[in-house]
This record gives sequence, structure tokens and C-alpha cells, in this order.
Amino acid sequence: MNSHGIATPECHVTSSSEEAGRITKEMMTERGKDLVIKAQVLSGGRGLGTFKSGFYGGVHMVDTPEQAAEYAKEMLGQDLVTKQAPNGILCSKVLLMERIYPKSEKYLSILMDRDSGGPLMVGSPKGGTSIEDVAASNPEFIFTEPIDIMEGLTEEACARMANNIGLPTGSVAHGKAMVLMNNLYAMFLAKDCTQLEVNPLSETEAGDVVVCDAKVNFDDNAEWRQKDIFARRDTTQEDSREVEASKYDLNYIGLDGNIGCMVNGAGLAMSTMDIIQLKGGSPANFLDVGGGATEEQVSKAFEILNADDKVEAILVNIFGGIMKCDIIAAGIINASKNIGLEKPLVIRLQGTNVEAARELIANCGLKMVTAIDLEDAAMKAVGVATISNDAKKLGVSVQFS
Repeated sequence: MNSHGIATPECHVTSSSEEAGRITKEMMTERGKDLVIKAQVLSGGRGLGTFKSGFYGGVHMVDTPEQAAEYAKEMLGQDLVTKQAPNGILCSKVLLMERIYPKSEKYLSILMDRDSGGPLMVGSPKGGTSIEDVAASNPEFIFTEPIDIMEGLTEEACARMANNIGLPTGSVAHGKAMVLMNNLYAMFLAKDCTQLEVNPLSETEAGDVVVCDAKVNFDDNAEWRQKDIFARRDTTQEDSREVEASKYDLNYIGLDGNIGCMVNGAGLAMSTMDIIQLKGGSPANFLDVGGGATEEQVSKAFEILNADDKVEAILVNIFGGIMKCDIIAAGIINASKNIGLEKPLVIRLQGTNVEAARELIANCGLKMVTAIDLEDAAMKAVGVATISNDAKKLGVSVQFS
């Protein structure tokens, strides 16, 4: 942000409580600054979060170097549970940040918007809190400015947004906010951002506007030209299953259910998850292997699902269009044998060469439950998962034949 002329507080990252104390001492005594300490985890709502150890809050004001070291000790190595991360995220680093004393706190973001077909600038005078809560309780405080990608962000749009977020025309802060908006948009384009969210954007008594906290998402497809940014990716902050899936170009998102899904096509994957819910089950994941999945990708998908302790059954729902069903079936059979698949498997195939595929499955020697359509597949997957779950609760094993 600083390289794009965007003002931010002085801050330092550390993974040591002792170093946290030393950094605080330097900033306080040598530069006369008050500090805030933040748990560096990839989640919003850190300030209201609670560590699994019982320590409350991932954001604290710091009065002394000793206090900074003590807060860091409480945070480091502990899982922080937030509204966005109910299972907790490990805190391995803390941020020591210069404390800003704001006159007011605003919200400002630029994101890709499907409805307007391009970037959208969103602002609110109610910053420093959950923007989702503001939108729900006071939608009149949410303001938007669609950006024409060819024309760019106009001076008129910046002036309107500065007014709407509570910075009067003619004020020092109004002019600086307009400059900031242009700099944020320049960064949004240059760094291939899909979302650049500033909350809070602080207005100081001197009329400065400072980015005190931000969330930035980058387009995965631009990794080849944003190598310096993607090199900073901290995979320890992400779901290990999603990280592993991304290495094989699999679109995977972990969920909380017990029916693993492997589908080709995002729309079909969403439909599969919906009908599982309608039949009383709960999907354990979103997994789209794409239209041209290789045997290696299928094998890795099964490996991820098979290793998930929450998964009681796996539902494979494939439409053979570009990729023929018999080729897909052969890949599923080989992958199942190679990884030693242990979970019960329900398969629904439809499309080109589906009869040949069903014959392969019937003669493969593996125990697979076949389905004639998606509704049948969902009912069988939910039934199998229920049986497996009930058996687990009773402490007995069950085999499907």
C-alpha cells in the first residue's frame, strides 16, 4: 500500500513474545508512539474472538513493553476462534501497530461486482465494525459507486463517496480521501485484486485519512505476474485440504457435513450439495474436478476425501460430456485401488458411454453403490452416511456389500 501512496500506521510482525516487548520499547521510547497488538490470523472479527485457551480478544491496546510481551505470549501458539473461523485458526505471529487516535472511522472498499459487471467502490460512514451488520441494520448507510473499467474512477465519483462517508466538501480530509480512493483503485488494478477492503479508514484530528486495517484478496489466475505477493502466502493459515487440492487444480472448499462430494462442474456441484441437504444429509465439501479431470486429479480428490475423518460416505456425480463416462469410471476404479479407498462410495454417472462405464464398475471387484439419477444418488449417500454414523456412535464397524 505504501508503494501506491496509501498511508498506513507503522507496524512490525513477530513470532516471539520477547521480540514483541523489544519492538514495543523501541516504538514507545524512541519514537513516542502508543501501540496496538493484533493476532495475525486470516480472519475477520479478531477483536471479539476468544482463544481456545480462554484468553479473550485478538486485538489489544498496549501500555508497556511488558504488557506487549505478555499479550503476545497469550496469543502465540494458540487457536483464535472468531465468528468467521468457528473452529479456530492458529496464531503464529502478532502485529505491533502504531495506535491511531481517530476523530471518526469510515469503511471503504473496492471489489469485483457481478451485477455492475466491473469494479464497485463501496463506502460507509459507519466503519470500525462489521459492515455486514451495518448493511443489515442500517442499509441507508451503505453507498456504492460502480466504476467503468474503461473510463476508470472519476473525480465526481470520489467526491460523492467522500461526502457520503462523512467527509464534507472543502475539508482537508475530503481532499485526502479523494486522493486515497484513486491510489486504492490504482493498487486494485496493478496488483490484480478482487477485493480491497479498508475497515476502519480513520480520520484524524489533523485531517489525515489513514488505513488502519485492511483485507485484500488477489486473483489466483494472476499468480504468474504477482509472484512477489503470492510468495507471501502463509498456507498454515488455510485449510490444509484446500491447500493440497489447489496443487492439483482442484476446486475444493471444506464444509462441516459428513458426505464427501466429487463432481465435475461448479453448477452440478452446487446442485449436488443442495439435493443432499434436501434429502436430510449434509455435504462435507465442495469439490469440482473440472471437465477434463485426469486420473491423477481424481486420485488426489479421493485421497483428500478418504483422509477426512468427518466423511462417512462419498458421492461421485459426474456428467460425461467432453470427458466420456467410461474413461471417468476407469479413473475412479484405478484411483480407488491405488489409495485403498475405505469410505463407502455412491456413484452416479450420466452421459456419453454411460453403459460401458456401468459395466466397468460392475466388474471391477470393488464395492460401489450405483445410482440411476441424482435424486437416487443423494438418497443412497444420505442412507449410507447415516448407517456409518450410527455404527460409529455404537462403537461397531460396518461393511457395505
